[in-house]
Amino acid sequence: MNLFIDSALLILLGGCIPFFCAFHVRLTKIIAILLMGCGCILGFIQSVRVLIHSQSSLETILCLNTFIFQFQFDTLSAFFTTAIYAISLLSLIYSFHYIHEQKKGLQIAIHYVFASLLIVSMLVVVTAADMITFMIAWELMSISSFLLILLDDHSPEALKAGYWYIIFTQAGTLCIFALFGCMYGFTGTLAFTNISGLHVEYKFVLFSLACVGFGTKAGIFPFHVWLPYAHPAAPSHISALMSGVMIKTGIYGILRIYSLLATHSLIFGYILLVAGIFSSLFGVLYALGQHDLKRLLAYHSVENIGIILMGLGLGVIGASTQNMRLAVLGFSGGLLHVWNHAIFKSLLFMNAGMVLHKTGIRSIEQLGGLMKSMRITGITFLIGALSISGLPPFNGFISELLIYLGGFQAIDKQVNAFILPILGILTLSIIGGLALSCFTKVVGIVFLGEPRTQINRNIHGEIGWTMLFSVVVLALLCFGIGIMPTPFIQLTFSPIKCMHVFGDDQILASLIDLGQTMTLVFCIVGCMFLFLLGIRYYLYAGKTIAHTSTWGCGFTKPTPKMQYTGASFASSILQFFHPIAPIHSPQQSVSGIFPTHSHLHQELIDLAEKWILLGFVHPILRVLDKQRWIQHGNIHFYVGYILVTIVVLLFFI
Repeated sequence: MNLFIDSALLILLGGCIPFFCAFHVRLTKIIAILLMGCGCILGFIQSVRVLIHSQSSLETILCLNTFIFQFQFDTLSAFFTTAIYAISLLSLIYSFHYIHEQKKGLQIAIHYVFASLLIVSMLVVVTAADMITFMIAWELMSISSFLLILLDDHSPEALKAGYWYIIFTQAGTLCIFALFGCMYGFTGTLAFTNISGLHVEYKFVLFSLACVGFGTKAGIFPFHVWLPYAHPAAPSHISALMSGVMIKTGIYGILRIYSLLATHSLIFGYILLVAGIFSSLFGVLYALGQHDLKRLLAYHSVENIGIILMGLGLGVIGASTQNMRLAVLGFSGGLLHVWNHAIFKSLLFMNAGMVLHKTGIRSIEQLGGLMKSMRITGITFLIGALSISGLPPFNGFISELLIYLGGFQAIDKQVNAFILPILGILTLSIIGGLALSCFTKVVGIVFLGEPRTQINRNIHGEIGWTMLFSVVVLALLCFGIGIMPTPFIQLTFSPIKCMHVFGDDQILASLIDLGQTMTLVFCIVGCMFLFLLGIRYYLYAGKTIAHTSTWGCGFTKPTPKMQYTGASFASSILQFFHPIAPIHSPQQSVSGIFPTHSHLHQELIDLAEKWILLGFVHPILRVLDKQRWIQHGNIHFYVGYILVTIVVLLFFI
């Protein structure tokens, strides 16, 4: 546990010391990255050690004046801190060349201060042993990420993203406050203690509050509305942190409350499974209709959070029905997907940042042909796309396969509860196809074909070896976990025990055998692929390969504008799902002998955002608009408001 405290202090130190050398931009970045990176390495070593040796909960108390912070570092905490440390380290390395040196040293120093606060607060959230420590870290995490969104960009789009984020974050925090208030009322202590003795109705209320409060941070549908705004507005390495690990703190919160309830109730599994089905389906559909590259990736975070919830839901169903094989498959698949999503989503956001850094463009409709000039970026993005689509031999396939097997296990063993697992399997297969279609669109339009603008034509070469290093490491992890999944599957067994699920040696051995079998199959297929590639190279050696333009459908001078656009590629799929993914298409019709300028714009409507705007936001704004006199300096109103607040607080005290 001492290494954890040391690593957190080192990260905070790395965020503060650059203030004293802000006069030199490069030195500021080097000191911040070195100190914070060393802290991440120390903490990563501690987390892996706890996971490998399955150590029992280690508790410590940190006293600062009158404040007492309690920490616990069990295997569930270590599982999440491992991802936080790893992605934070690679994001810091990536930031060296991503952050423009034209900025002032003070601006860069402030950026690393908030980044260090974000990393440390995430670590404290997943290791807090009492409610006070947890809530302080939770609020610090929300505020630091909010400031990082607005720090470098003060455009109306960024301001809107910040407002959406802080509103939903605080709404979720209110539910967490209610949850902790109920827990304190039942237990009489602020520590996270076992509350298994409660009546089942009370447990249902607590679990529901946890799902809403933590689900808002995780981006569960329909509480995901902030996510497509916040992630595109943040710097790309911060987007990787937020999407890769920060939203996982919501998953951690749900799992921690479930472990404290210590009751395997079937209704809990149904709640998680249904939430996962809706989140994954709506997330991938809305991603398919996006034209902004980072916004598209943000919606895929909603989809993958849904996949994680489906796995955890199957695990809870298995535990509640004493089907330990189903429980282990579900929890193992869901937890492994926490790691996998952190890896390939961080990779994709960093790739998007490299494209944005080089071109200044986020719209996929204006990009094209980047594979020729940014080959490493294109190849690593393709690896991330294959991983997030759940295709072998990459890491996304492994965790989704475990969830698939869990779903079939539920159908086989639970005749009375087979409908939802069947829906889960169908949803998982549908979203796999939709995700593949979505990233076929992205790779085909952004990296293949011909450049659509003059900016793309003038791009030559990659940028920043630190950025390339981070994406290459993440791409290798995607491939390595897919090829050798056994040790990573084994590392999920320890945190599963925190959910009071204990699979026997036969179940665990069968999963290990499954991982070893997949390794053997992938190696055989890989050798065959390399053999065929060698034959192809031998046959084409010495031959002249002609290059010519693509057939232009009879046009003598085809232009890049004749290529497929993102909207045209996805239109046929979205038309099928029109009732739940409607598209708004304002257009100016072509008329007259000499028609004027015309345009066509398509925008997919997020139903959750529409309902929230119509049902809550607009009515509140109308009320405030009618009471605008309040904002014009009415001293009587403000004095009365203060007096009422003081009276209410005195009553509670």
